[in-house]
Amino acid sequence: MAAHEEHTVLTAPSFDKPVKVLIVVSPYYSDIANGLLTGAKAALKDAGATYDVVEMPGALEIPTAIAISDRGSNFDGYVALGCVIRGETTHYETVCNDSSRALQLLGLQGLCIGNAILTVENRQQAEVRADPDGQNKGGGAALAALHLVALGRKWATTSKDIGFRPAGEDTLMAADTDGNPTA
Repeated sequence: MAAHEEHTVLTAPSFDKPVKVLIVVSPYYSDIANGLLTGAKAALKDAGATYDVVEMPGALEIPTAIAISDRGSNFDGYVALGCVIRGETTHYETVCNDSSRALQLLGLQGLCIGNAILTVENRQQAEVRADPDGQNKGGGAALAALHLVALGRKWATTSKDIGFRPAGEDTLMAADTDGNPTA
């Protein structure tokens, strides 16, 4: 069982400028959500990050809330928290796959998202994963978001010097009297 395996947990990155994170949580299973939220808040606080929290009805709304927030706010990163427990219908697969895929697409667009939308077979698995003193998946998602923010900041000013650059004073070519470029 995964609860008994040892895992490597990276230490939180350090920042020279403030970090602001939005936690988007679905309280559908409120006790599970509260455990995830407690872990995420503690990890962000320990790293010196500030955060806001918004609630969404379910896991499917979390990626949309993050996308809306990104268009209209100044958050550096996002933490997605929720829980989907397998039921008797295929709704489980739809919610798991669609929420995960939407978060992945947002991440590929450059958003720094830590994902702790638990996808489990039963309540016991969810409780173990959400427990801040157990697997602490909420704290892990917060740390993942912080690591992505740190990576983005590290490379924010790096230029690959490839592709086209607009002509400027330093890139204008000299021309001879006939208008032909000269070296």
